[in-house]
Amino acid sequence: EVQLQASGGGMVQAGGSLRLSCAASGFTIDKYAIGWLRQAPGKEREGVSCITNSDGSTDYADSVKGRFTISSDNAKNTVFLQMNSLKPEDTAVYFCAVGPYCGSRWYDYWGQGTQVTVSS
Repeated sequence: EVQLQASGGGMVQAGGSLRLSCAASGFTIDKYAIGWLRQAPGKEREGVSCITNSDGSTDYADSVKGRFTISSDNAKNTVFLQMNSLKPEDTAVYFCAVGPYCGSRWYDYWGQGTQVTVSS
């Protein structure tokens, strides 16, 4: 059974940091792309970052470049999203998803979201 479990969200003041985790089961992440997406109230879901584990390539939304870092730990079958210099506009529910390629159109399985709230 393919399953993704997102965790690590919380409340933080602007400028603070959080690390999100996406623990995978039922498959090994080294063969797939794992993405992080977020949805804020009243806004469409948007892609934040993605890692293609077969070659280690990464992708980031312009709004988070230089602040967020995606990484994978194959031994733990887990993908992380390190979020630094957080801004109030980063407030959203963050989801992880898996598919053959990076991009929302390619994701086949989604984890439950974890709430990130950044206060000003």
